[in-house]
Amino acid sequence: MKGHRKWKRKPPLNSSSSSSFSSLFFVLLCSALLLAAAFSTFRLFGVSFKPVLTSTWQSPALNAISSEQPLLLQRPPPPPHPHIKIQQAISFPDSILFFIKPSSTIPNLNGLNCLYQHPHSSLIPNLSLPAISSSIKNFFVRCPLPPQGFSASLSTPHSKSLSPVKPLNWDHLVYSAVLDRRGNTTVVFAKGLNLRSGRLSDANRYECVFAFDFRKPIYALTTTSVSAAQEVFRCRTPPSVLNRVTLKPPFVSIKTRGRGSITLPTIARPEILSSLKRKKHDMCVCTMVRNQARFLTEWIVYHSKIGVERWFIYDNNSDDDIENVVSSMKSVSLHHWPWIKTQEAGFAHCALRAQDSCNWVGFIDVDEFLYLPNNSTLHDLLRNYLQNPSIGELRVSCHSFGPSGRTKIPSEGVILGYTCRLNAPERHKSIIRPDALNPSLINIVHHFHLREGMEYVNLDSRVMVINHYKYQVWDVFKEKFYRRVATYVSDWKDEENVGSKDRAPGLGTKVVEPPDWSSRFCEVNDTGLRNWALQVFGRF
Repeated sequence: MKGHRKWKRKPPLNSSSSSSFSSLFFVLLCSALLLAAAFSTFRLFGVSFKPVLTSTWQSPALNAISSEQPLLLQRPPPPPHPHIKIQQAISFPDSILFFIKPSSTIPNLNGLNCLYQHPHSSLIPNLSLPAISSSIKNFFVRCPLPPQGFSASLSTPHSKSLSPVKPLNWDHLVYSAVLDRRGNTTVVFAKGLNLRSGRLSDANRYECVFAFDFRKPIYALTTTSVSAAQEVFRCRTPPSVLNRVTLKPPFVSIKTRGRGSITLPTIARPEILSSLKRKKHDMCVCTMVRNQARFLTEWIVYHSKIGVERWFIYDNNSDDDIENVVSSMKSVSLHHWPWIKTQEAGFAHCALRAQDSCNWVGFIDVDEFLYLPNNSTLHDLLRNYLQNPSIGELRVSCHSFGPSGRTKIPSEGVILGYTCRLNAPERHKSIIRPDALNPSLINIVHHFHLREGMEYVNLDSRVMVINHYKYQVWDVFKEKFYRRVATYVSDWKDEENVGSKDRAPGLGTKVVEPPDWSSRFCEVNDTGLRNWALQVFGRF
């Protein structure tokens, strides 16, 4: 038709163009096949280009299996320094505590140093100091506080600096937790809520929060608190946590309820305690120590002779090689407890640990010795009271011994060396049945609160008494003076609690030896325990 535009059809590809395209495709295909073959051949020599996730925690079984494989299939050799990571850091008034996660290849912690770095490192060099103490069993390193303006970390023997972690404050922290199978509750230990000592608080004001990552609260589980007292909180355990008893449990914290609620920082995962179907020991002892390793042998040997069967020792920041001293002792378990001003909480924790393995637990110090003047046996005494289901606590009077005229540490030991004491007893200590305790676990060091319907008995001093070697020679006592006062005040020089019996009478706030120290506290010459020990042991 006129006026209509004619569309021209494109000419078809000629045969030469089609042939060129086919040749190009063939070349590309051959190249791809050659590359694939090269890569697969390269892999035969032990190199893989696929990412492989491997755990830094290798069990001995895995290591044994890998060593039996052909050389070509073995993993590449480990790096020249073990992989160590700082998990948490806690800042105390006089030190900083690093909890670390090492690789399975780390032999010890002796090569780790405390490293202090300044933001202007180009102008101010790093500082390196040896650690105050460390524990390969508990994987912690204690370092001096950093100088002002410096951050603290650790360095490996190969001078590799570990990534620093912002420290948490020791006095505003959930620091421990225990899963109590009896009643399916979780007992949480926390600082920073300032509950009154020795009294129950309103449990409705608190709740427990369980989470693997507290930065994602949407995945947290919350349960109600059933008791709250001092630094100890007890909450219902979520079923999902109970189902993970054989796996790694989540972290747990304490949250206040109502307006302005807060959730405490936490490093605590519920500890799973071993469960026994029957009692194994009639008598156990729990104590908390700091730099008392030199006195442990005499104390444990003596008490094993009178019938104590197991010891729970809570180490409160010792640096006197206590781990090596305890490692050779049977039926002695050492539990690291770095938290300061927490003796009551530590004893509550110990009562939980002992409830499945001990009929009775005595809470005494390393300078306190149970003594039965009438030569009765400890087992007979305890079994007699165990038959009465309403008796939950035995209270034992303490006789305080003085330096007994000595000016140097007696080489023959404490029992044989000190024989002069005050006439009137001072305070008492307790032997308790763990299953008789109030669920709040309230204790005032010397005794616990019991469940409703349970009673305590004051033992006659002719049946049992405690020889408390409280005021020893000055070189020993001055260390105790600092520790005891520091339990209640931040500095023993503070004019606070000066009249307390926890300070030595007449010393005030100065650790200066009085000229008559060796003759003080001597009103009665008491050689009863000394004579018994000489008859049984000869000497320690």
